[in-house]
Amino acid sequence: MGKSKTTKFKRPQFSTVGLPVNAVKEEDALEEDHGDESCPAAELLEKLQSPSADVREFACASISRVVQQSQTIPGFLQRDAVRRLGPMLLDSSLAVRETATGALRNLSACGGQEVCEDMVKHDVMTPLTALLRECCAGFESAAEPMKDQKNAVEDVANEAVNLLWNLCESSPQALSVFNKAGLLDLVVQCLERHAQNVELAISAAHCLHTVTEDNPELLCSLNTAVLGVLENVLLSSQPGMAQTLLRTLAAGTLWNMKGSLPAARQAQTLSAVVANLSQCLDLDTGTLIPELRQAEEVRHRNTPAAPDIEEQAAGELAEEDMEEEEEAPKHKRNGKAVRADNDFSDLLPRGKEELREATALLTAQQTSLEIIVNMCCSDDPSDDEWEEESSSDESDMGPDGLCDGVSNLMSPLCLSAEVHGALISHSVPEKVLKKTEFPGKEAMDVCHQNPSWRSLIKKMQRVQSRALTCLHSILSTMDAESLGGTAALQGAAQHLSTLVFGAAEIPKDEEFLEAVISAMRSLLQMIASKNIPQCMTPQQLMSLSEAATRCEVVSVRVNAVAILGITGSTLAKEKGTAETLQMIGNALLQVATRDADLVVNGEALDGLFDVFADGDEAEVAAKNIQLLPALKALQPVFKAKIRKEGRGKYSPQQLCVLDNIKVNLRRFIGYLEKMGKK
Repeated sequence: MGKSKTTKFKRPQFSTVGLPVNAVKEEDALEEDHGDESCPAAELLEKLQSPSADVREFACASISRVVQQSQTIPGFLQRDAVRRLGPMLLDSSLAVRETATGALRNLSACGGQEVCEDMVKHDVMTPLTALLRECCAGFESAAEPMKDQKNAVEDVANEAVNLLWNLCESSPQALSVFNKAGLLDLVVQCLERHAQNVELAISAAHCLHTVTEDNPELLCSLNTAVLGVLENVLLSSQPGMAQTLLRTLAAGTLWNMKGSLPAARQAQTLSAVVANLSQCLDLDTGTLIPELRQAEEVRHRNTPAAPDIEEQAAGELAEEDMEEEEEAPKHKRNGKAVRADNDFSDLLPRGKEELREATALLTAQQTSLEIIVNMCCSDDPSDDEWEEESSSDESDMGPDGLCDGVSNLMSPLCLSAEVHGALISHSVPEKVLKKTEFPGKEAMDVCHQNPSWRSLIKKMQRVQSRALTCLHSILSTMDAESLGGTAALQGAAQHLSTLVFGAAEIPKDEEFLEAVISAMRSLLQMIASKNIPQCMTPQQLMSLSEAATRCEVVSVRVNAVAILGITGSTLAKEKGTAETLQMIGNALLQVATRDADLVVNGEALDGLFDVFADGDEAEVAAKNIQLLPALKALQPVFKAKIRKEGRGKYSPQQLCVLDNIKVNLRRFIGYLEKMGKK
């Protein structure tokens, strides 16, 4: 019915931060005093006025912990917490500055977009901007500070940059302040600290990756100094997964800025961006994660035992992260419900370096795959599933009496020759395909056996899903020859078949199912267009489609029926396939009749048009399943559903395509009637 458009990835909001390890016991005592059901907002906010810096720090750290329970946030907001915490960002104590900024960071992350906008409305950007300016001035202070003092300034800056990142992600007003207040230069200064403090640099890179996306006001004011800093980071060669993540974020930021690159350097810079992404995907998580865990064990054997509270805090943080993955409410990204990404790596105790490295590795690979998806993504401002408008005008009639507008939606997305060449020369399609495999048993066992490593399992699953989405994007933008020809496509089909059908039952995870079925649709479409034999049996595809049509995600159901249509139209050209066509036809009729979503109904009808448009086998199958009377009965229901639900629920582009389907249904019924009279 229409092409499954490559979804452009937005940068995820960063996750909540936890209480520093040294404050856990203090917070536990606080909870004992107040009980689990009470909200200690009033008392904690009152403590912010204490003349004792230790009390103020304790209050900020406690607020940081308490607001992670989202039900407590209204109590703090009703007591004007933002206005009362704001001055704490410029407190005379660096420790208070850090914990106050962390409390606001938690409040923004746990409260979501509405709370972020309220924070900006209450002018949190003013003290935050002043704090960042003071921090950056402290980096290069003429007076030689003590080492610990210098680190304290950078720790404050790290919290401030993370708060800024979240506000700019959630609030257009915050982004406008960022553009006008010269905050770009301050964040770039934090990025320049990458040799001294990679954690701060990564936070700055995350922020830059967010604020440079779809922000023409900022991009038009970029100078060569900013580009130079990013290129220096991109071309750096420091070892370690944190540095890999830093380079990946720099690559994503440069991709966002591609239109602002000097013409003389554009090709070279974009080639370096793709090379960096390719190198990141080369890293084998299945080998590196067990190695990092082994290194952690060796370090523990060779050093005095760390306090139990650090190990316990890391384990609890990992468990909370996994629970949030399961329970977190979905938010909308490009019209589709998705779960927010949670990354707790910057909150791990200082003794968990190897776990930090493993988390950075997975985050870098996920980000690399998302950047490649965005490279393959059309710049069309519409993000609807059917973004191309088409007309039901008589002039659009094809030779078979159906409108051309629908089939034209499958045209390839635009990919520049330079980027296309770079992706091919760095073997990116092959590396993406490799990433669709899940890491081996050893990596899984390592994560299962240690509580603090357990949350990496979900992160590995997300990398696999992003790789499948990336594969779909690549298949949608490249031709068969660029991807290695017939043998490579058949190999990819065999690989996807193993992923889906290799287990005892088809996976039910929505994120995985959405990604794998979109990749499978793109691959089958390409294989069908080249008349290449494919390895998946109709029975396997039927079982996949049956599982997918029970999924709540609309795009999964749309792709499921599209796969049936692609398969059926291919089989209709072969002899002895009438029985299989009947099976496919019945499945499509059931979806067209019973699915609650008009988009899915339309895709199923379009599949029926493709499958039964021509051929002796299709004609026999159509008669056996009583296709003509079934479509006649469905026609008035479909028209009424469009009239009743269409205007309020679907976009103009979707309604335009549905109008085509309605017209094509009438003409297809006429075609079947004509064939029946022969």
